[in-house]
Amino acid sequence: MITVNGDPLDWHPGMTVQDVLDAKSYTFRMIGVWVNDKPVPKGEFGTFVIPDSAVVQAIHMVSGG
Repeated sequence: MITVNGDPLDWHPGMTVQDVLDAKSYTFRMIGVWVNDKPVPKGEFGTFVIPDSAVVQAIHMVSGG
């Protein structure tokens, strides 16, 4: 089990950041992801493997002024 933005999500071996984004239906192109307080580069979303019991934060970036 992992936590994504405070909500539990079932975990499976080999689960990547992209798997989490897909499971949560997060499709906004400007998104930042942190796993256990470490930022994950956008280019690594498909390969960065999330460990069991991880805390994941996915934040939509919004510009404005």
